[in-house]
Amino acid sequence: MVFAFFRGGSSEKSLDHIVTRAIAMLADARHSFDLASMAVLTDAGSAAVVDDVLATDERINLAEQELRAELVVHISVQGGGDIGTVLGFTLMLKKIERIGDQAKNILDLAEHGVSLADNSDIDSMLDERRELSELFAEAADLLADPDTAEATMHDYADRVDALGAVYQAKIDGYMVSDRPGYEVVPLAIYYRYLRRIVANLLGVVRTSVEPVQLIDYRDGGTVDTDD
Repeated sequence: MVFAFFRGGSSEKSLDHIVTRAIAMLADARHSFDLASMAVLTDAGSAAVVDDVLATDERINLAEQELRAELVVHISVQGGGDIGTVLGFTLMLKKIERIGDQAKNILDLAEHGVSLADNSDIDSMLDERRELSELFAEAADLLADPDTAEATMHDYADRVDALGAVYQAKIDGYMVSDRPGYEVVPLAIYYRYLRRIVANLLGVVRTSVEPVQLIDYRDGGTVDTDD
């Protein structure tokens, strides 16, 4: 993928493998999300998937560390001409690592006994899970295609941003709900993690099309929401 901050860099080919490994990290993050979310949304529980999710999270963390080390070496060899490239990649890798963390946080809900399987909205929640899982794959495809148009990237970003707004509206509704706390608190926490995941997916894609100085900021200079 020819990132916006990468165009015109001195070492495009030598850093192609960073993109390849970032896409693999994104696939791992999706795997963790799929397992963790099913543990919360069904009666399956966490026992059968906890080792897999933790091992996958560790693999994501190690990949980020290795790639950051490579980027440090690259900038020390190539000099300041590739600083924008290195900063852009570093931000993107951190966002993917955070997605893995949020998947692990969802698993923590299941490990603490939270199950949303009996929720009256479970069918729509399962549909939401499938939709979000597919957005991981779509983001990976966008990053992998060197000919992806910026308009396509921005269309994806708009859809993901809108989904985050839907999650936030749900959280706001739970905050003022008359339902018992033991019902709405787990739901609010779950959707908080979903909102963080989509915010970081948005960040991954925006990192690939925006100048480094604008990454994590919206139009007008307001701070973005990925945390």
